[in-house]
Amino acid sequence: MPRSIWRGAVSFGLVSIGVKLYSATEDKDVRFHQVHATDGGRIKYKRVCSIDGEEVEYSEIAKGYELPDGQLVILTDEDFEDLPLSSRREIDVLQFVDAEEIDPIHFEKTYYLEPDGPATRPYVLLRDALVNAGQVAITKIALRQRESLAALRVRDDVLVLHTMRWPDEIRRPDFAFLDEDVTVRPQELQMAEALISSMSGAFDPTEFTDDYREAMTALLEAKQTGGEVQPVPETADPGAAVVDLMSALRRSVEKARGGSADDEAPAKRAPAKKATAPRKAAAEEKAPAKRTTAAKKTAAAKTPATKTPAAKKTTATDKAPAKRTRRSA
Repeated sequence: MPRSIWRGAVSFGLVSIGVKLYSATEDKDVRFHQVHATDGGRIKYKRVCSIDGEEVEYSEIAKGYELPDGQLVILTDEDFEDLPLSSRREIDVLQFVDAEEIDPIHFEKTYYLEPDGPATRPYVLLRDALVNAGQVAITKIALRQRESLAALRVRDDVLVLHTMRWPDEIRRPDFAFLDEDVTVRPQELQMAEALISSMSGAFDPTEFTDDYREAMTALLEAKQTGGEVQPVPETADPGAAVVDLMSALRRSVEKARGGSADDEAPAKRAPAKKATAPRKAAAEEKAPAKRTTAAKKTAAAKTPATKTPAAKKTTATDKAPAKRTRRSA
């Protein structure tokens, strides 16, 4: 069983029976999320004030009741806490009646009751007494800041609680055909009764199926088998840094021109780097050349003319290895 949603006691005369309350039913509908059709992103809603347009924190939200003259009464959680709900933690048994006296239109939601701690014996006592008497108990209970009538009965050896609508919550069927004088022929009535008799049987809820849910489940399985699925997209981190203004402007330009603003910026910077590098290289190459020429002139001026043939011999010696290298190759 899931977690209990309420904890209190059944007050039966002078007997108090500790119980835990559980939802007896659950929805089996195929549930969907609202998503963006293009990328699958979840659609989220914000709590926005209709006056100033600002988003409102949950802690600042109160309940408001609009009066017939248009004025508003605002109630806070403290106001609800001060309301005198005597049955806040107690299921008070008021009366015992036959189950046939309760019209099902009054039933709202169903809960299971489980004995809490040492309350098993008085729990069983009340259960067996209800079965032997063939009756149900009319009680009052407060759930979710609302007091409701409730019927307490036995099902499968467990106490079951049905919350009920108050009499003024049941609408009166006010339809025009009820005032019309409509008659049916005896033969038609006999045929209808015969049809009802032929279709009569014991009620077994397992014989009935939810055709829509089965068809929807089959559709989802078929799409999954056919590969028509996509991963759940990651949501943006709300604490992420805000994009700077220049990036936003660059993306706007990109979208307007149909190109990439990020690609255009480096293209303009690249020529500047290339133009600067050759000029530096040329300057470096020219400077050593001038120094070398000057050094040669100085050496030529200081060196005597008789040393020139030695220089020629050195040149010849340098050329010889080059010839041998070609032959060996």
